[in-house]
Amino acid sequence: MTLTPELKSALMQISTATVTTVLLKKGLRRSWMRGPMPYSGGEEKVVGEAFTLRFVPMREDLATPESWASPISTRAAIEAMPEGCIAIADAMGVRDAGIFGDILAERMKVRGVAGLVTDGVMRDGAGVRSTNLPIWCAGVAAPASVAGLTFVGWNEPIACGGTAVFPGDVIMADGDGAVVIPKAMVTAVAEAGLEQELFEGWAHMEVRNGAALPGLYPPNEETKARYAIWRAKRG
Repeated sequence: MTLTPELKSALMQISTATVTTVLLKKGLRRSWMRGPMPYSGGEEKVVGEAFTLRFVPMREDLATPESWASPISTRAAIEAMPEGCIAIADAMGVRDAGIFGDILAERMKVRGVAGLVTDGVMRDGAGVRSTNLPIWCAGVAAPASVAGLTFVGWNEPIACGGTAVFPGDVIMADGDGAVVIPKAMVTAVAEAGLEQELFEGWAHMEVRNGAALPGLYPPNEETKARYAIWRAKRG
């Protein structure tokens, strides 16, 4: 298991903005996903392990209403989702075919899925919102998924919003969108993120008290020393 309760608790105290900065410092420039933005419940922050879903371009012999009853279908994938996961769907940025509607979103909510992130769109918009499933997506569209996409599988590597996501990676989403944390880096990101949040809170107080930005943010040696004293007193 990538995400322990302790790590999840730590990450819940960190913003996606902080995570992108921490990952940038570690050499990862593509962690924020283009497309997914808060749609339903986006005022919440969610953190969970990735349960990936993959769509490919629509092919007429496969993308049919009958395919919804196939063993390889979005319905079957939802039944395989573990409690607490974040479903993350590669819809290739297609915005004229909704990958999930209200009934599927309701089932995900009932199964304890923590949220849904996709670079595609939803359908049955009002009904989806009524489920209170936290969702980050690129909008809404009336047509069903098979109008533009073919569902091909789950729990395999995907691309979502230009970002590579592997099963077991950690997804964090808040009001600024969604980011992926590689599973091998979760502990390091949580530790560095907590420290960065603490420093930025102190820097914010310094700015309110009249401090100028040069030398403060980013900190020079004198600022680092003052911060170290404050941190030691804070405990």
